Amino acid sequence: QLQLVESGGGLVQPGGSLRLSCAASGFTFDLYAIGWFRQAPGKEREGVSSISTSGSGTNYADSVLGRFTILRDNAKNTVYLKMNSLKPEDTAIYYCGAAYSSSRGLSRHEYDDWGQGTQVTVSS
Repeated sequence: QLQLVESGGGLVQPGGSLRLSCAASGFTFDLYAIGWFRQAPGKEREGVSSISTSGSGTNYADSVLGRFTILRDNAKNTVYLKMNSLKPEDTAIYYCGAAYSSSRGLSRHEYDDWGQGTQVTVSS
């Protein structure tokens, strides 16, 4: 059974950093593209970043470009999202999604399976 578990969220001051992890189990991890998404209260889930099966292809939303970095470690079945220079508008629940494909973009409709999410709050 495919399972994704996000962790690493928390409360951080503006300008601070966090590293989120998406740990996968129950499937052949290196056959799946992985995406990070976020959803703030009252808003739709939006794509933040995605990474191809090899890790060589990445996508970023304009709002996080230059501040966030996505990486994957196929040996550990884990994808990371390193978030720097955090802003209050980054506050949301962050989810990772998996798609049986070598690469995917930032539309939530491209992903079939989801984790339960981890809360990120950026506030002073």
